[in-house]
Amino acid sequence: MIEFTDEQLALRDLVREFADEIVAPRAYEADVAHELPMDVVAQMGGMGLFGLPFPEEYGGQGGTYLELCIAVEQLARVDQSIAVTLEAGVGLGAMPIFRSGTEEQKQQWLPRLASGEALAGFGLTEAEAGSDAGATRTTARLEKGEWVIDGSKQFITNSGTPITELVTVTAVTGRTEAGKAELSAILVPTGTPGFTVEPGYDKVGWHASDTHPLTFQGARVPEANLLGERGRGFANFIQTLDEGRVAFAALGTGAAQGCLDEAVSYAKTRTVFGRPIGANQHIAFTLARMQARVHQARLATYDAAHRLVAGKPFKLEASIAKMVSSEAAMANARDATQIFGGYGFMNETPVARHYRDAKILEIGEGTTEVQLMIIARELGFA
Repeated sequence: MIEFTDEQLALRDLVREFADEIVAPRAYEADVAHELPMDVVAQMGGMGLFGLPFPEEYGGQGGTYLELCIAVEQLARVDQSIAVTLEAGVGLGAMPIFRSGTEEQKQQWLPRLASGEALAGFGLTEAEAGSDAGATRTTARLEKGEWVIDGSKQFITNSGTPITELVTVTAVTGRTEAGKAELSAILVPTGTPGFTVEPGYDKVGWHASDTHPLTFQGARVPEANLLGERGRGFANFIQTLDEGRVAFAALGTGAAQGCLDEAVSYAKTRTVFGRPIGANQHIAFTLARMQARVHQARLATYDAAHRLVAGKPFKLEASIAKMVSSEAAMANARDATQIFGGYGFMNETPVARHYRDAKILEIGEGTTEVQLMIIARELGFA
């Protein structure tokens, strides 16, 4: 059973109204232009959405990951690109600093990130390292009180917007006694010499989401830019991904709900042979299955969110939620597109954009296969 406070319900309604009245009318335009609408991002910042889970002392709203999930779900109903901008901006950009940063780092970066005046990226994935983070090739060495970073990252969200101010980068900073790579996380501000944000990708979906490869060639930052303890980069980003998957699950849930909403409306208004297509049992049953998927995804998502907020173990629940919600979004996008027929193949319809966008939900922030691996391990299988 999902229970929200009156304040959380008010937030849900506020973000839903914003999504329907401001985000949705701009979604197709932004998709075609392949550009993140920065004025919409600014409005989200003004609403306090980027600061939802952070304490007021750092410019946040004093809420939790639960409030973030509520906001992400409502945005994802109408535009996954906008939803992931918020999800990644908070979960991958700002949260690592809040969780692992020094007080000085928090005071320096969090207020602007929490206000939405600035964005940050999280540089983990490489050509050879993603699910296998131990294969990281980017290196950082200490030289005269500075980290000198060499390497590259790919598929980094929010890394090249006009308001991006830094990227947290995982890099090999040495070797353990066992000879394994020592991974650390380092804060690299935008504009650092030797740090290049390469041209954005031509993606299948999430066209309005900002995504770039990054290159580091002798990029130098102060030694104090180490985020957390040296050699604890692996543990820190695992925590980041575990938490981020909960909000990512909310994104999948919202996308699945958006597909259902569009399909129900169309099935009630589209008339064939003198009656609405929803009067056909096959269509009605398809919609019923779509509703069941949304319900399952939402229950799994908010169960994981409640556990996270309560300080209970949630790794298993986060993986289940991420997998269930992403599969629900993909299945509902397919079914909604089929119900729309030819119109569902036109990019100006929301279901067509959901159809393209939803696939990355089964890949980003840990593939479905990675989630199955985590779940299997919890069952006692290596």
